[in-house]
Amino acid sequence: MALLSIVKYGDPILRKKVKPVTDFTNLEKLVNDMLETMSHEDGIGLAANQVGKDMNLMVLDVSHLEDETDTEPRIFVNIKIVETDGEIMMEEGCLSIPDIRAEITRPEKITISYQDLNREMHTKQFTGLSSRVLQHEFDHLEGKFFTDYLAMAKKLIIQKRLKEISETGFPSVSVTL
Repeated sequence: MALLSIVKYGDPILRKKVKPVTDFTNLEKLVNDMLETMSHEDGIGLAANQVGKDMNLMVLDVSHLEDETDTEPRIFVNIKIVETDGEIMMEEGCLSIPDIRAEITRPEKITISYQDLNREMHTKQFTGLSSRVLQHEFDHLEGKFFTDYLAMAKKLIIQKRLKEISETGFPSVSVTL
């Protein structure tokens, strides 16, 4: 396994809707590298475009957190959100936007369709933190950031920090909204 570089805010690949995966060759190696990178960065979700890959692929691992029922990392290829329900506010952060955190409202429950590494289709419902992480990573695959959901006043507060991240990879100070 190899550690991959995390693409930071300001890189154009993060604002682009990714392409569907059609070639599953060597996907397992990329997935393992993404899981290793995510773990090394203390993340719980990672989209392929966050490591510079233009493909609909994400990994999730909340197995090490208390009160989570997922006991192993999960891999999602060509994911689509097919249904949402409810609403809940939680604090979010992002490996591509280091040291900025904010309370974001998202659906509480989601139903997704996706493929596994064997190209098999699945439909599954998620709630709790797994639902939150899946939605956050799905947004990456659609070219969105959690900061896009902030009110204009809060966006203005972090504007300078986002510029610093795009220029140097990190803000001069951390911000929690």
